[in-house]
Order: sequence, then structure tokens, then C-alpha cells
Amino acid sequence: MMDIKERLGTLKYDVDKEYAHITVDEKICEKCPHHFCVMACPAQCYTLQNGKLIFNYEDCVECGTCSIACDQGSVTWHYPKAGKGVIYKFG
Repeated sequence: MMDIKERLGTLKYDVDKEYAHITVDEKICEKCPHHFCVMACPAQCYTLQNGKLIFNYEDCVECGTCSIACDQGSVTWHYPKAGKGVIYKFG
């Protein structure tokens, strides 16, 4: 059985390096009491390293979970520009 990183490796992405569809305010994250986004993100785009939140939007599957999970107002989420983001096999 493949782990999440292996499964994500099978997806095709057209990442727009000039436009991140998710932005994270690090100043807000520094004060976050729980970092729920780390546990909630199914693609594991959020990790904690030495108490600091690290975010990697390139692996995002565009589910929007982080925008709901973040109750601190740190996450700003927009759909990727047309033609960018995850290229799903069936649509």
C-alpha cells in the first residue's frame, strides 16, 4: 500500500510559480496554539519543524481543507488560475 507522498507523486500538476493559490501568514502561525492545519491537510502540505510551520503549496490537491481548519485567520485560499493546479485524470 502506498503512503500519501507516493500517491501524490502519481498526480500531475501544472504549478504557477508566479501565483501561489494559498498563502500563509507566518506571523499568525507563530502564535497559533494548535497548528490544526498540520493534522487536517490530507496532502501533508503543512509540517512543523522545530516549532515553525513550513508550508509547501505545490503538493496541494485543492480540497480547501486548510481554509476551514485554520481558525486563526492565517490561511488565504483562492482557486488556482485557469489551467493551473492539479490535473485530475477524470476531469
